Amino acid sequence: MQPLTEDQVRAALVNATADEADRLAFPLSFVLVEWDHVDFLAWTDPEFRGRGFLVIERDGVATAIVLRAASGGRSHAALCNLCHTMQPGNQVALFSARRAGDAGARGDSVGTYICADLGCHENVRLAAPLAPSEVRASVDRRIDGTRQRVEAFVERVIGAA
Repeated sequence: MQPLTEDQVRAALVNATADEADRLAFPLSFVLVEWDHVDFLAWTDPEFRGRGFLVIERDGVATAIVLRAASGGRSHAALCNLCHTMQPGNQVALFSARRAGDAGARGDSVGTYICADLGCHENVRLAAPLAPSEVRASVDRRIDGTRQRVEAFVERVIGAA
């Protein structure tokens, strides 16, 4: 990804109100991001439990979305729909994102199960399986697959906006 400033990320938000963009909280590690090694950037809001952010680069342009985690947890193991990593149930959450444009203004949203800490970028780079029955593809294939699924989720948020 191209290096981004906090203001550029705020400007890239496609499903946030102006107030939400102004209140966007960045993790302390944001200044340390190695942009050349990032396929996408995701983090949970350090100030508001249950909110997260996801930034990708689409056709050379940054696109960011706001995510909301559903309350409550799962008791059984679950699969993250982005990185395809099997996790204990309390480490996967249903995240939803308000759709961009008029659809979002009407209250439409899309959702999927994602690693609760939004750590998919790191999880796909792990060499050893996280669960005894989990079969791992090559790391490069996992990275590519995760990137494609993240892009597809963002496209669902953007829709026809």
